[in-house]
Amino acid sequence: MGPGTRLPLQGGLPPADAPAGPVVEIACDESGFSGTNLLDPATPVIAHASVDLTAVEATALLTSLRAGFRFSPHEVKSRQFLRRPECVEAREWFLAALRGRAHVHLVDKQVFLATRVVDLLLAEPSYAAGTRLAPTSREAALALHRAGRAAGADWTAFLAAFVDMLRTKRRDRAGDGSVDRFLRARDALARHAPADAVLTGLDRARVAAVQARLYDDDRSIPPPLEPLLPALAETVLSWSGGGGRRVLVVHDEQSALTADRLRRLQRALADGTGRPVEESPLAGLVTTDSRDDPRVQVADLLAGVARRMPETLDTDLLQPPPPSPPRDPVTGAPPR
Repeated sequence: MGPGTRLPLQGGLPPADAPAGPVVEIACDESGFSGTNLLDPATPVIAHASVDLTAVEATALLTSLRAGFRFSPHEVKSRQFLRRPECVEAREWFLAALRGRAHVHLVDKQVFLATRVVDLLLAEPSYAAGTRLAPTSREAALALHRAGRAAGADWTAFLAAFVDMLRTKRRDRAGDGSVDRFLRARDALARHAPADAVLTGLDRARVAAVQARLYDDDRSIPPPLEPLLPALAETVLSWSGGGGRRVLVVHDEQSALTADRLRRLQRALADGTGRPVEESPLAGLVTTDSRDDPRVQVADLLAGVARRMPETLDTDLLQPPPPSPPRDPVTGAPPR
C-alpha cells in the first residue's frame, strides 16, 4: 500500500433518509483526545468544537486567514497561533469571525473519570451519563472531584486504579486483583473525605459485576474510558436547543464513533428529551477526512486554540449557539 493510499473511513451513522423537521448541519473536530490515556498531564482537557459554516464559508475564512496573516498556503494549525506574538491578531480575528456560528465543549478528563465512577458503579450505566441529561449523577461526581483534588496523590492513585480496572482489552486477565487494588485506593482516598457519598457507596460486589460485564463485552454499557461520546452528546444538545431541532453531524474520523455506539447515543438523547427515537436530536453522523472538508479544518483549528488557550475564548463560544436562520446549503446566505 503506497504512502498516498487512504483507508476506508471508519465509524459513523449516516441517516437512512433526509431528516424531517428543522435540521442544522454542523462540522466537528476535537483536540486533546488521547484514547484511554486519560491521566496524561500534558493533555488534561479535551476540546470538542463545532461550526455550522458551509463549505464555501469555511473555505473563504481559511483563505482570508492564510492571505491576511501569512500562514502556510497548505494548512493552518492551532499551534501557529501560539508560537509567535504577532499571531495574537490572527487568533482574535479568527475567533471573532466565528461568533454566533460555533460552539466549544471543554471536557476536564479528571471530572469525566469522576462522572464515570458514579455512573458505572453506583447507577445503571447509561449513554446519557456525563451529560446534562443526568444532572444528579453529575452533582455527585463534581463533589467527588472536589474532595479528590484536595487529597493530592491519593486522588491520582484512585483514578489510576479505576482506569486500570476498566481496561477492556485486559478481559483475559479477570481476577488479576484490579478490583481489590481499586478498593484499596478508595479506602486511602476516603481517609481524606470520609463523608463523601460516592466513596462510601462503592460496593465490592457491584464493582466486580460491572467489570465482569465489560469483560463480557456488554454493549449496553457505554465505553467507560471514551470521553468523546458524552462530549458529542453535549454538542448535539447545545445545537438542538434542548431537542427543538435535529442535528446532522459531520465529524473527523474517529474509531470511537462506531455505528452501534451512535445508535445507542441517539436513543439516549431521544429518551432524555422526551422524543421518539426517529426524532432524536442526533439525526445522524457522517465521518470524513479533515483534508477533504474545510468546515472540519475550521473546527480543528478552533478546538486546538480552545484546548491550549481556553482563556482566549469569548464566552459566547462556550454557550449553546442561538438558532440561526435557514441558509443556502452552498453559499451560506440567508434566503431572499
